[in-house]
Amino acid sequence: MKKAVIGVVPLFDEEKDSIWMVPGYLESIEAVGALPIILPFTVNKDEIRQTFELCDGLLFTGGQDISADLYGGNSELCGKPCTIRDEMEKQLFKLAVENDKPSLGICRGIQLFNVLLGGTLYEDIPTQLKSSLIHKQNPPYDVPIHEVDIIKGTPLYDIVGNDKISVNSYHHQGIKQLAPQLEIAARAADGLTEAVYMPDKRFILAVQWHPEFIYKNSKPCLEIVRAFAEKAKGAN
Repeated sequence: MKKAVIGVVPLFDEEKDSIWMVPGYLESIEAVGALPIILPFTVNKDEIRQTFELCDGLLFTGGQDISADLYGGNSELCGKPCTIRDEMEKQLFKLAVENDKPSLGICRGIQLFNVLLGGTLYEDIPTQLKSSLIHKQNPPYDVPIHEVDIIKGTPLYDIVGNDKISVNSYHHQGIKQLAPQLEIAARAADGLTEAVYMPDKRFILAVQWHPEFIYKNSKPCLEIVRAFAEKAKGAN
């Protein structure tokens, strides 16, 4: 039986001038019966469209801070952006929305979806959001650090079947103003948005935590990846 092909956005190491990958991104996709491929790191529109058409779904991974220029933010509170990746993902996400291609965003992915649809970010949560929660935990990353409240009636609630789950957390930025085309699916106790989705699409969903590190110990996180892969399979 043909497997769903999931295109995975590569990570980029500027110091080493190389692309790389956290194994859990690929392994979690394989664990639910889909086939992951790492996308080429390029801004060439023809190459991006061709690889987009090869994929049944797209996984937008974690990574560098998104350029503050994309949402009118304060760049002084941000890490150095990766402009090639920003442009590559901008093209990919536009194609995904236009073609209703199943897409899952993780960490940077949720921030990217929000920014590209017109939302804004907290550039640095520790200095901009008063909270007792730890949003940037120390290793190991496969250990849950706080709970999130999942909103009933959302696709995420349907997937995990619970209104609370425990998650890991490793980020210093997060959604501030929600994009008009997105709906909130989960929040942390301090009010920070932890998951979003596009209600008029087959499956465009993103989470702020890291299923790729915790899916082996967290059935809800595995089920998120599984639901994504099943929607992608249905699209091929």
